[in-house]
Amino acid sequence: MGKQGYHHGNLRQALVEAALTLIEAQGPQGFTLSEAAKTAGVTPAAVYRHFAGREDLIAECARQGFGIFADLMDHAWNGGKPSSLAAFEATGRAYLAFARRFPGHYMAMFESGIAPETTPELSAATARAQAVLTRAAAALSQHLPEGRRPPASMVSAHIWAMSHGVVELFARGTPGARGPFPPEDLLETGIGIYLRGLGLLPGDS
Repeated sequence: MGKQGYHHGNLRQALVEAALTLIEAQGPQGFTLSEAAKTAGVTPAAVYRHFAGREDLIAECARQGFGIFADLMDHAWNGGKPSSLAAFEATGRAYLAFARRFPGHYMAMFESGIAPETTPELSAATARAQAVLTRAAAALSQHLPEGRRPPASMVSAHIWAMSHGVVELFARGTPGARGPFPPEDLLETGIGIYLRGLGLLPGDS
């Protein structure tokens, strides 16, 4: 794949794909630029035509990951249809699906230690992904009295943290293998408890 991308003038993306393969297999800190170049079918010197170093390459992997992630979350939100609650829960499931389908991107985004501010492009992609969930939280919370309505950014951060925790503890590798319940069920019930505590769901009778 790498050599084909190089011959078609797309060496930069071939190196990204090579890095993603290595990240998935060895972790974001477990490969060198020389390995990425070899996987892409080019010399190590060719990498520096497109990336300043390994961190820059990983940052581009993360940027592309956040772009995919934002698209998936936005699709799951679907403008709040068929209801804000159903759409909000769909974004949680989309988070789990992304982690499973794009493990290399996920690790570059969340396990590499690369800060969003590393590049302007990565910062913008990260902000776009966060904005989708914040927008969903704002729509879901709009029925609460203003004095009891938490900031949408706080609600989205709580749900993001919960989703991330379920992924890290129970959804990596074989789904549900390390938990008593499927990850989707854990996340859905967790979100339900959280939203009930905010008064967004009716209490238990």
